[in-house]
Amino acid sequence: MDLDQLHTFLEIVRLKSFSKAAQTCFRTQPAISAQVRQLEQELNTSLFERLGTRIRLTPAGKIFADYAEQILDLRRRAQDTINELDRVPRGELVIAANEATCIHVLPRVFSEYKKQFPNVQLQVDRSYGARVVEAVIDNLADFGITQLPVQDKKVQVVRIHSDEIKVIVPPTHPLADRTSVSAQEVANHTVLMPKYGTTRKRLTTWFEAAGDNLQVSMELDSTEMIKRFCLAGMGVGFLAYTHCREEVEAGTLRALSLEPESMIRRLGLIYKKDKALSKAALGFIQVILEHAGDSSRVESEADFPVPVET
Repeated sequence: MDLDQLHTFLEIVRLKSFSKAAQTCFRTQPAISAQVRQLEQELNTSLFERLGTRIRLTPAGKIFADYAEQILDLRRRAQDTINELDRVPRGELVIAANEATCIHVLPRVFSEYKKQFPNVQLQVDRSYGARVVEAVIDNLADFGITQLPVQDKKVQVVRIHSDEIKVIVPPTHPLADRTSVSAQEVANHTVLMPKYGTTRKRLTTWFEAAGDNLQVSMELDSTEMIKRFCLAGMGVGFLAYTHCREEVEAGTLRALSLEPESMIRRLGLIYKKDKALSKAALGFIQVILEHAGDSSRVESEADFPVPVET
């Protein structure tokens, strides 16, 4: 049974004639009769009574006609709803990102997106590092936001944000009056290190210049914990400037650059290369490109958010 057979059947019912239905369906009368026979065989009942040149529905035919109309009506409603997606996108988008990104990058993006796409529900899957990429590849998330580079060939990457990893200390710390510090100087103090991730790997490489003098006070997996423990005097911390700007501007923390070169952090929006993007998804890409950037970005390259080959 297919939708074309149902349409043919209802045309016969409407016109009370096989020959007239053949004309409106642009088929021969034998072809129309064959479609009805196939329906009757599948349903194991007769749908029409032939009374000379006239026809009428059998009791089973009357029942089936009601259901056929409902089926075709549902099909039309489904098509109308799908077509409406082009005009008024709806549905759900799941975004995988770590906690700091959820707090410092996504609120403004989500706010602007909801203005433009009020019927699309946004959900956040809090993930970290490689789990963000896995969530996208496994179709658990439509998009992921993670630190670059991303090596997996299954995902497309678009740069969306760039800022600087800073050394953070409280105003009373001996390093507080500095604008930049070396690994050797930081190694003279206890430090709070990220527990894992790309920033942790890069800091470990940076500290190689300090030899074996590094004193790690704690390893933490939360941006807010790093700030709180740093303020409590537990050690020198490391954060993206976006994540500590409010405290720096309020004077409760000092932010210093790393020597001999600043450490730049890039964030990328990732999605599966082979995934068809709805209008709602394409809209999210556009909004995040416009509103996830940081006004204090330090690298001109970040101002050109083009797809990155991974």
